[in-house]
Amino acid sequence: MSQSPAAQATFDDDVASRSIGIELLEAVDGKAVARMRVTDQMVNGHKIAHGGYLFLLADTAFACACNSHGPVTVAAGAEISFVSSARLGDELVAIAEERTRYGRNGIYDVTVRRGEEVIAEFRGRSRTIGKQ
Repeated sequence: MSQSPAAQATFDDDVASRSIGIELLEAVDGKAVARMRVTDQMVNGHKIAHGGYLFLLADTAFACACNSHGPVTVAAGAEISFVSSARLGDELVAIAEERTRYGRNGIYDVTVRRGEEVIAEFRGRSRTIGKQ
């Protein structure tokens, strides 16, 4: 597994993601893979994973993908579509892939899966704020 030093530093400083057990598996060249297990604290009143945690997992992969190029890059916006429910104990993997970068902007798609099953689709828009 390869890691961009900039993406790894972004993840290492991300207390929110690390505190819920998200792991960064790969981040290089506009792509990132992150993993999370659904815990008791992540389940809502319907006994399924709260959408906010799915968004956090996808957003973490997105952040690492867009920061893999080096300059400091932040989210300019994002949206998520929930396709299926995740449940207590599920191991989820988010795969972020760069679609395009133009100027200081970028578009990234993230698929969150449980095994082969798609749980959510996320699209993030990035903006580089650091030196290029």
